[in-house]
Amino acid sequence: QLQLVESGGGLVQPGGSLRLSCAASGFTLDGYQIGWFRQAPGKEREGVSCISSSGRTTNYADSVKGRFTISRDNAKNTVYLQMNSLKPEDTAIYYCAVRRPLSICDMTDFGYNTWGQGTQVTVSS
Repeated sequence: QLQLVESGGGLVQPGGSLRLSCAASGFTLDGYQIGWFRQAPGKEREGVSCISSSGRTTNYADSVKGRFTISRDNAKNTVYLQMNSLKPEDTAIYYCAVRRPLSICDMTDFGYNTWGQGTQVTVSS
């Protein structure tokens, strides 16, 4: 059974940090592009970050550039999202997803066919 499991969410004060993990089971992440997405209450799901299958290319939404860092550890079959300088507007459920490599690592959800269940991130004082 192909499965992605996110973890690492929680409640953090503005300016704080969290590291989200996305662990795969039933398949290897090697060869896949990985995306992180988020959905806040009452809003549409948006792309946050993408990492290429090689890990050499990353991309970020403008709203998180300079604050978030995506990385992958194929040996651990896990992808990470390090989130620093968190803001209340980062509050959302965060999801990871996988797709076969496209020519670019963009913020769309096109082609993603396996999704995790999500992890809640709440930024509040």
